[in-house]
Amino acid sequence: MDQTSIKTLYIFVEIAIDSTHLAQTVRLNFPSDRQQFHENLLNSEVTDRLIPAGTKIGSTSHLRIEGPSASREDEARPSTSREPTRLALVSTIQFVAALQRLKEDLTGESFVVDPTQPTSGLLEASSSSSDAHVPSDQQANTLWSGRYEAMIPRSKPLSPGEILGCTAPRLNDVDALIYLGDGRFHLESIMIANPSVPAFRYDPYSKKLTRERYDHREMQSVRDAAVQTARRSIVAFSHDAPQAARSDSPPLWGVILGTLGRQGNFKQLEAITNQLQASKTPIPYIHILLSELSPAKLALFNPHISTFIQTACPRLSIDWGYAFDRPLLSPYETAVAVGKTASWMDEEDGVGRSEPGVGTYPMDFYSAGSPWAISRATAAF
Repeated sequence: MDQTSIKTLYIFVEIAIDSTHLAQTVRLNFPSDRQQFHENLLNSEVTDRLIPAGTKIGSTSHLRIEGPSASREDEARPSTSREPTRLALVSTIQFVAALQRLKEDLTGESFVVDPTQPTSGLLEASSSSSDAHVPSDQQANTLWSGRYEAMIPRSKPLSPGEILGCTAPRLNDVDALIYLGDGRFHLESIMIANPSVPAFRYDPYSKKLTRERYDHREMQSVRDAAVQTARRSIVAFSHDAPQAARSDSPPLWGVILGTLGRQGNFKQLEAITNQLQASKTPIPYIHILLSELSPAKLALFNPHISTFIQTACPRLSIDWGYAFDRPLLSPYETAVAVGKTASWMDEEDGVGRSEPGVGTYPMDFYSAGSPWAISRATAAF
């Protein structure tokens, strides 16, 4: 297959945001004391998740976590005897500099509101008229002024705090994650990789902090069904399979090389086809080159292909796989289907599970050292 190498210059653009508003928003809503954070927020997760999306919580537009009032000076004052709330801070590449500023603001021993700047702790873009009459020093007392334990995780080779739609780090011993950015595509990546960590999104454009949720059980069950369907088609390739099984199943798997931008990698395609050939039951396949995937395009291959493998982006399978007539597997799901790696559904109950029936689906497509990253360089897993 002919290939053309083109040198590419990446230009990273940094977008400046209202860092003061971001820090105050976090301090208004998140208690700096870890125990109180769990009592005020996490202990009500079961009931809170039943609240319809878009519903305002409480009498104001901000989250239902009350900051310390001016009359409760003991809570407003930093305390070294309490364990700090542990937060993981992530974003897309254009906001990673703001993450460093936020970490500095949260990990300081005391948080002082700049008197020259308007206090904008409310989640709306501008303060209400009633807040305008409150002195700035009293407004500052409504913020949690203690020290947080903030960390910026990294999934190399990405920058510290940077996440992609298909690549995000695993988090250990954190109370919540805060995503700085608009939209949910990148945020969902780290949510998928960390199903037990509560996620919040701060939109720097609307200046709103929202609690974000993801239906892990639904996604994982849909993807497991696709893997199981693919496994059943492998049985038809075995010489020991009954004649009925061989005739009912289409004869090939289709391995799709994405040709849009840099999504496709020929060496990874080789690694996958080698894996199919080395399977306990060799799997016949055909190469397919496509710039864009759609249910209509892949339906044109019916009934000649039983399972598709796409190398473009794992999120095509995760987000849209249910819409295709045949299983649309990612490289990771393919390894699960042929028995080369463990499934997220195989985790022992109570080990690594955030709740019964929910495992940990890895999001490490570009992570250094992952099988998928190695295959792009060596044509082997």
